[in-house]
Amino acid sequence: MVMADTRKRPLWKPSAADFQRILGEQNPWLADGSVPDTLARKVERPLAMELWKRVLEDAPRRYQLILGPRRVGKTTCLYQTVRHLLHEGIPRRRVWWLRLDHPLLLSIPLGEWVRDLLKGTNATNEAPLYLFLDELAYASEWDLWLKTFYDEQWPVRIVGSSSSTAVLRDRRMESGVGRWEEQFMAPYLFLEFLDLIDQPIAVPEAETLASCIDRCIDADIDIGSLENARRRFLFTGGFPELLIETSQADMDEASLLLESQRTLKNDAIERAVYKDIPQAFSIDNPMLLERLLYTLAGQITGILSPTSLCRTLDGLSLPTFDRYVAYLERAFLIFRLQNYSGTEAARQKRGRKLYFVDAAVRNAALQRGVAPLSDPVEMGQLYENLAASHLHVLAQHAQVRLYYWRDGQHEVDLVFDHPTEPLAFEIAASTTHSQAGLLEFTRRFPRFAGKCYLVAPNATSMRSLDSRDGIGSLPLDLFLLAVSQQAHNAMSARLGV
Repeated sequence: MVMADTRKRPLWKPSAADFQRILGEQNPWLADGSVPDTLARKVERPLAMELWKRVLEDAPRRYQLILGPRRVGKTTCLYQTVRHLLHEGIPRRRVWWLRLDHPLLLSIPLGEWVRDLLKGTNATNEAPLYLFLDELAYASEWDLWLKTFYDEQWPVRIVGSSSSTAVLRDRRMESGVGRWEEQFMAPYLFLEFLDLIDQPIAVPEAETLASCIDRCIDADIDIGSLENARRRFLFTGGFPELLIETSQADMDEASLLLESQRTLKNDAIERAVYKDIPQAFSIDNPMLLERLLYTLAGQITGILSPTSLCRTLDGLSLPTFDRYVAYLERAFLIFRLQNYSGTEAARQKRGRKLYFVDAAVRNAALQRGVAPLSDPVEMGQLYENLAASHLHVLAQHAQVRLYYWRDGQHEVDLVFDHPTEPLAFEIAASTTHSQAGLLEFTRRFPRFAGKCYLVAPNATSMRSLDSRDGIGSLPLDLFLLAVSQQAHNAMSARLGV
C-alpha cells in the first residue's frame, strides 16, 4: 500500500512574471493605446461624460471616489474615463489600473504599488501618473495611503470606486476632508433611461427644480407615449447591464421581470449582505441581516417602528436593529428620510420613513414578479418609491435636504428643502387622492405656499400658483423628467465642469 505524503508542502508564491501578467491583463491599453469596447461601452452615463474633465483639470486638487450600489456602472465609468484621457493625449504609460480585490494585488501594500508605478513612469507634477483603483476599499488602510499621497504631494491623480460599505467607515472621514471628493453614482434615472432606449425627451434647462417644473409645464412636453417605458423602467430597475440585456432579449414582459429580479437578488442583494457588509463590519449573523432586509422590503414608504420590527424578527435587539439598518443604508440598498419640522431637534426625534434606492431591488428581495401590476396599493407604493429615489439622487448631488412630513392624520410624502425655492410633493396613484396633507402643510409652513404639487400618473400639468387652492398637479412622468434633468445639472455643477 502506498502511503500519502502528509508532510507540509511549501505554499505557492507568485513570481514577478505573475504580477506582470496580472498588470498586463488589467491595463490592455498599454499594448495598443485603446480601451476595448467590452470594458468601456459606447453608451456613457452622465458621470462618465463629465468626470474625465474634472480629472484632467484637477483644480482644486482632489482625488475622485465613485460610490454607489452594485451594477450601476462604476467600473465601466472608470474605463470610459481612461478612454477619454487617452483620446486627450495622455500617454498610455502614465495611465494605470489596479483592481484591488484581486488576490495577488491584495498581498502588497497600496503604497508600494504606487511607488513602483511612479518610478516606472518617471511621473512628475507636470506629467502625473493617472491611477484608477477599482474596488478601492479592499486595500488595507486605503484612506491613510490616500492621505499620504496627497499630503506628501506624490505626482499622482487618483480615481477610485467602491460599492463596499468599508469605504464609508467613520475612520476615513478626517482623512478625506480636502483631499478627495465623493461622487455618487445612482441607478439610471428616467430621462437617462429614455435616451438609452432611443426615446429621448428634451427637457428645458433651469437653475432650480421649481423653475424646471415651471418650464416643463410651459413647454407642453409630449409624455403620452411614456407609460410602457416607465413601467418597464420601474420593474427592471435602473441597472445598465440589465436594461441593455432586456432591451435586446426576445422575451415576454413577465419573463424579463423575473430574470431581472433573479439577477438583482443574486448580485445586488446577496453580495452586499453576505460579502460587502460582513467584510466592512465583521457581523456574525448575515442571515439575520438578510431577514431584516426582506422585512423592510414589505415596509417601503412606511415609517419605521424599530420595536415592532424587532418583535417580528425574534432575536434582533434594538441596538442591533439600528446598526443593521445603518449597514444596509451604507451599502446603498435603502435610504431613510426624517420628518420635516421647524427645529433640528424635532426632526431627529421623529420616526424615519423607508425607501429603497431602486424599487426593483425591493421587488427582487421579495421575489414579487409581476404581482404588483394587479395590486393598486402596491403600485402606489412603488410610484412613491420611484419619485423618492429620483429626488434622493438630486438631493445628493445638489446638497439639499430631503424629508417627509407627518403630524397626526396629515402627511406629505416628500419635502425638498431648497433654501430659496422649496417644494413639497404628494405622490399618488390617482388624482382623486386627498390633498388635505398638502393644504395643512402650507398652513403650518407658509414658505411652501404656492410650491406644492400632487403627482400622479394620470394628472394634468398645472402650476401651483395657477390653482385655486395653491396645490398644483404634475404627471408622474413629467416629474421624473424634471428631477432627472436637475440631477444631471447638479452633478455637473458639483464636478465644476
